[in-house]
Amino acid sequence: MLLFLFILKVKNMTLSVVILAAGKGTRMCSELPKVLQPLAKKPLIKYVVDSALSLNPNDISIVIGYRAESIKSLFSQSIFNWPLQKEQLGTGHALLQATPYIQGDITLILYGDVPLIDAKELNQLVGQTNGGISIMTFDKEHPAGYGRIVRKNNKICAIVEDKDCTSEERKITEINTGIMAVDSNQLKLWLKRLSNSNQQKEYYLTDIVKFAAEDNVEISSYKALNEITISGINSKSELAMMERAYQMSLANKLMDEGVTLIDPSRIDIRGQLVCGKDVIIDVGCVFEDKVILGDGVHVKAYSILKNCEIKENTVIEPFSHIDESVVGHHNKIGPYARLRPGSTLADNVHIGNFVELKNTAIGEGTKINHLSYIGDAEIGSNVNVGAGTITCNYDGANKHKTIIESDVFVGSDTQLIAPVKIGQGATIGAGSTITQDVPADKLTLSRTEQKTVSDWKRPTKK
Repeated sequence: MLLFLFILKVKNMTLSVVILAAGKGTRMCSELPKVLQPLAKKPLIKYVVDSALSLNPNDISIVIGYRAESIKSLFSQSIFNWPLQKEQLGTGHALLQATPYIQGDITLILYGDVPLIDAKELNQLVGQTNGGISIMTFDKEHPAGYGRIVRKNNKICAIVEDKDCTSEERKITEINTGIMAVDSNQLKLWLKRLSNSNQQKEYYLTDIVKFAAEDNVEISSYKALNEITISGINSKSELAMMERAYQMSLANKLMDEGVTLIDPSRIDIRGQLVCGKDVIIDVGCVFEDKVILGDGVHVKAYSILKNCEIKENTVIEPFSHIDESVVGHHNKIGPYARLRPGSTLADNVHIGNFVELKNTAIGEGTKINHLSYIGDAEIGSNVNVGAGTITCNYDGANKHKTIIESDVFVGSDTQLIAPVKIGQGATIGAGSTITQDVPADKLTLSRTEQKTVSDWKRPTKK
């Protein structure tokens, strides 16, 4: 970005960005606008806007049409303008709606369904505009369906849409990506000259290239390096292919940083994943929002981690879910454990199979190994919670807190009726229902006397 800012400063130029996002995306077969379809849990258009914002533009115009308000609701910054394209009459017509809002010397044209455009390449594209047009192109092995870059003496003289190509033009493999930077004053003049004399009866933005050639205005090009960065999405199958390609790029980046992925084709990162050294991630794991994994963390198969931090040398066993929680060093979580928001675990804690925590702080060395629900609780260090224990924290209207001090032993199948406090070193007998505070260093239990009914007979099926 420093290079780009330097270019604009030298030329004393300002930048406007126009993002075309008015289409419904009929091939998506969805009521959701195409630009709001999710890629790694993030709407397509948000990727485009993030890239645009990184260029530090003077203004951004997002041309909207179908479900306009739902698109506008994603953004709150005052930098955005919202021109409306009521009729879908082509890309040139869409850009015409934005011209009253264009204030910069250069206009960068982007598309809301091309999410992975590279900001560094956009820097290069804008920097070589030179008072004319700079077009981003790509050499595509199978170019059918794409507009072709037509050159004469190696200079661009036109862009011809696929349906309007001659047989010779169809052999051209250099395609138009649609992304271009244009001198704003020239752009406004050229847009007024557009016509819809073509098979589609649409106003093609690409016709401005022909006008530039006629006016002897400089037309330059920049060839994109990676197809994924210029690829648009028009169907659910293309969205799925983009998802895999994007996830693979994230996986490759992680492996370049030293993370061990058991199968890089089977990982999903839907946000930001930050990893320390010697992290191992098994197959089928999903990471949402921001997840931090410390050195030596091992996340085993099919675990889901969301907005959490896992500290050094902790093992997450298979099929565990961790959401908005902090897990300390040398912990063992799972399998089939669930840590819900607000849970904080100290070091050397064991949370076993089918244990659910919610809004609970757990001290060092504590073990909850089997089939338990602990919610709205504070648990000290070196506590052992037996299988089937639950904190009854909800009375039907309000939540209440359970406090278990250090060195407590809670027997299996115990119900702790909050609010309640278990004193340090106490022991709770198995099968107890605790409704009152328990004194420290004592055995407390609640059971009826065991008895045998000698004349009882098991019912028989009628």
